[in-house]
Parts: sequence; structure tokens; C-alpha cells
Amino acid sequence: MIEPIDMKITGTQVAYFIICKRKLWLFSHQIEMEDKSELVSIGKLISEESFNREKFKEVSMGDTLKVDFLKINDEVVVHEVKKSRKLEDAHIWQVKFYIYMLRRLGINSTHGIIHYPKLRKKIEVQLNNEDVKQIESAIYHIEEIKQSNKPPEFFLKPYCTKCAYYEFCLA
Repeated sequence: MIEPIDMKITGTQVAYFIICKRKLWLFSHQIEMEDKSELVSIGKLISEESFNREKFKEVSMGDTLKVDFLKINDEVVVHEVKKSRKLEDAHIWQVKFYIYMLRRLGINSTHGIIHYPKLRKKIEVQLNNEDVKQIESAIYHIEEIKQSNKPPEFFLKPYCTKCAYYEFCLA
């Protein structure tokens, strides 16, 4: 298994692995379209303006992981801020990946919270042993996708039209 220090997988890549393998490949090959997306900008603004009193905000772990904020008491709790619940499964696995990485670094963390400020909702995320196996499998497959010479085939999904890569994928 790759050691956490050597791992070049990001939480965003884990989320993209769940959402779209093609998007993961494009993003991993420095084809980044998010900075041109109004929806992504709105999401970043919500994240920046929410929880602005938090002490440990936008915490980086190495050069690949960036958590929206952490709460530190008896354990470290990962907090992510999202615009909507439309891609909630990807959000959950992104948080589980952060918890997994903290644990691999020897930091006590068992859960995280995903905040949806616009909806005034939050969900708690736990990491269990089965999740660890799935994350390690995902890491292997993400590395395979990243190392591929060409992007995976395009498959139209219901949320594609809102994606920053949509027009690029159709070209």
C-alpha cells in the first residue's frame, strides 16, 4: 500500500472518482475547467463565507489535501461545506477519505460532518472497516485512471449539463 506521505490523491479526485471517471482523468491531467464555472464559484463563496469564525479553516495536509475546516477536541473532526446535496455520495466519500488519511497519519479521527448551509442541513459521516477497504480499492483505481494515456469514455449522466467539463466532454 502507498504510504500517506507518498500518496498524490486528493479529496477532489476521490469525489470525481464517484461522480465521473472522465472528469477525474481530465482534472488529474491538469485540464481544469472549474475556474470557468459559475456554479463552482458560488460553491466556493458559500464555503468561504460559512463558518468564518472557525479557527482551523482550510487546513492543508501535505500538498494534496485541503479540508474546509477541522474541530479539535478529544479527536479531530473533519468538516466540509457543500452547496447542495445533489452529489452527496461523492461528498460522503470525500470526507471518509479525509478521515482515512488523518488516521493513516496517526491522528485520532472517527467521523466528519458535511454542512449544507443553504439548506440548513448537515449530515454526520462515520468511517468503518468496510469503508477503509473501499477507499483503498478506490485509491488503486484512481491511480490506474490517472496513469492511463487517454480519458475514459464519456457517458451522459443526469448532472452532466451542470458540470464545468460538459462542453469539453461533448467536443
